[in-house]
Amino acid sequence: MIEEKVMNEKEINDELLLGLLESGDLESFREEFLAQHPYDQATFYAKAEQEIRHQLYQYLSPKEMADIFEAIELDDDEYEDLFKEINVHYAADLLSAMYTDDAVDILNKLNKDQVAAYLTIMDKESARQIKDLLHYEEYTAGSIMTTEFVSIPENSTVRSAMNILRNAAPNAETIYYVFVVDEDKRLSGIVTLRDLIISDEDTLIRSIMNDRVVSVSVGEDQEEVARMIKDYDFLAMPVIDFQNHLLGIITVDDIIDVLDEEASDDYSKLAAVSDMDTFDRGPFTAAKKRLPWLILLTFLGMLTANLMGMFEATLDKVALLAVFIPLIAGMAGNSGTQALAVAVRGIATGDIEEESKMKLLFREAGTGLITGVVCGLVVVGLVYFWKGELLIGALVGTAVMSSIFVATLAGSFIPLLIHRLNIDPAVASGPFITTLNDIISILIYLGLATTFLNQL
Repeated sequence: MIEEKVMNEKEINDELLLGLLESGDLESFREEFLAQHPYDQATFYAKAEQEIRHQLYQYLSPKEMADIFEAIELDDDEYEDLFKEINVHYAADLLSAMYTDDAVDILNKLNKDQVAAYLTIMDKESARQIKDLLHYEEYTAGSIMTTEFVSIPENSTVRSAMNILRNAAPNAETIYYVFVVDEDKRLSGIVTLRDLIISDEDTLIRSIMNDRVVSVSVGEDQEEVARMIKDYDFLAMPVIDFQNHLLGIITVDDIIDVLDEEASDDYSKLAAVSDMDTFDRGPFTAAKKRLPWLILLTFLGMLTANLMGMFEATLDKVALLAVFIPLIAGMAGNSGTQALAVAVRGIATGDIEEESKMKLLFREAGTGLITGVVCGLVVVGLVYFWKGELLIGALVGTAVMSSIFVATLAGSFIPLLIHRLNIDPAVASGPFITTLNDIISILIYLGLATTFLNQL
């Protein structure tokens, strides 16, 4: 009920804003638009037609538009099209007004000619800061850090630290953590805003700072940084070079974006989609993303068909065996996908370390054996009461038990092996594991049937 009310109010606000734009009432539009949260402003901008967006560029300053682009959520390929419609000088001022890390995120999505043009036009200080971050490898701590933080000398007093903080606060991304450096700009400690407020003004910073600072290297993978911030419950994490010089900080809002990005990427791969589809993407674009996996899986499916052809003689003699192929393949695929999900999640969250990998395999083997035996016995009973064939029921039950056991083991082992080879384990996608388990389960089932053909 509350959610519907919020949505209704938002629709009314959007209609009001569109009406003010159509009437050309600049002052009323700015008053109404700028009173909204940046996220709501960004949502309005993202849904607007090109003609409306051009009006927004005229009505809003580059700084006000920068707030929108810091909150907006778009696909990577949409940024290039948007910036092509913005005046190059306006765009350069917009990027200069953004926090450096957010500006770098956008520039990494644009072509090199656009990036060069904006860096040439924007003010030298902003261009220098952006260039410093652009050369870091993508998906590392350096690529997502910001250089807009507050640092203070360790030999200063609380009074001078508060003055530094007061002057730096307007441009800093966060002021709740203040980082302490020595004369060579090496990270030596950290104080919180609370520490500064409650301490005597003449107290030396080095006497109240926490010198046991958790930091990350500039080349650290962003997933590992996200894991550390989650584990330590930090609002920001300092980034250092190999000599412990403080280069920047990574804030929790950037980490939330990283977690969302990594989760979407893993889910895409598990579903055998090269990139997560969005609802506004056209059918041809979505099809182009999905076709490579589907074609690969088609060839794997042909292996399954060819495998069944090898046991054609067995199926001709006992046609009833063919009835249970979908059952066995389906149960093996489902159990393999379950084990895959457990393994991939454990690797992604860091819960699975080197010493616990064998423990996971043994646990999944035990789980596969127990579930296989139970499901196998259930299938024996169902086949006997349905068809009155105890021997075929025993054969199908044995195949179900064996297939579930092997599929569960494969579903947990394959992502661990892929991770060991420094490949993203999510590429062992659900459809891939399911198809592989189809092949294994049919081989087990028809192999057993061929072995005991004379008894059937």
